[in-house]
Amino acid sequence: MKILIGVDDSPHSNAAVEYVRKMVWPKNSKIVVLSVVRPMVAVYAEAYVPAAPYAEQIGEDQTRFHQETAASAERALQTTGLKTEAKVLYGDPRTALIDEARNEHADLLVVGSHGRTGMAKLVMGSVASYVVTHAPCSVMVVKLDRAVA
Repeated sequence: MKILIGVDDSPHSNAAVEYVRKMVWPKNSKIVVLSVVRPMVAVYAEAYVPAAPYAEQIGEDQTRFHQETAASAERALQTTGLKTEAKVLYGDPRTALIDEARNEHADLLVVGSHGRTGMAKLVMGSVASYVVTHAPCSVMVVKLDRAVA
């Protein structure tokens, strides 16, 4: 069984990692941890402010953050005794997770739910909703216990 889990270092994705860690999986399963770096959005800058060096540094910092996030989740999942792998992808998390599930021939895609509703969900979107609707495999959405949130 191949299990993909999307992480972003939020309490919600950490709950998903913990849920997957506690589950009993078939002996030869593999867990692939995915963290997705969102593309930078260009913003207005004054003509005399050189934006490029800052943009490059921010991009490097974001990549490093996602590498550390994926590696941390992978370390937590190694306690299952299963094979694990950490990957950093680039793009929109919704489509990147779906594309990787397709490429990896995943059996299960796991994501945490931020539980956004109303305007916040409309403005920020919902990775979990998109994944449930478009995934080529089964999806597990792990919700954070409201008492913890």
